[in-house]
Amino acid sequence: MKIARFVLKIVALSLTVAAGVCCIIAYWDKIAAFFHCAKEKLPGGGCCCHSEYDDYADWDD
Repeated sequence: MKIARFVLKIVALSLTVAAGVCCIIAYWDKIAAFFHCAKEKLPGGGCCCHSEYDDYADWDD
């Protein structure tokens, strides 16, 4: 009986971790936007990041 409880605890822990990872993946854009807004609101935390489109600025033909 102890082995069954141990196995069920491992399964429960694995499912909990998998659910957490799925939530992070599903809401990644909102998490990133939250931290970006928080960084802008901090003193001296202006936007130091560049847009991903800035990498292609010199490709205008």
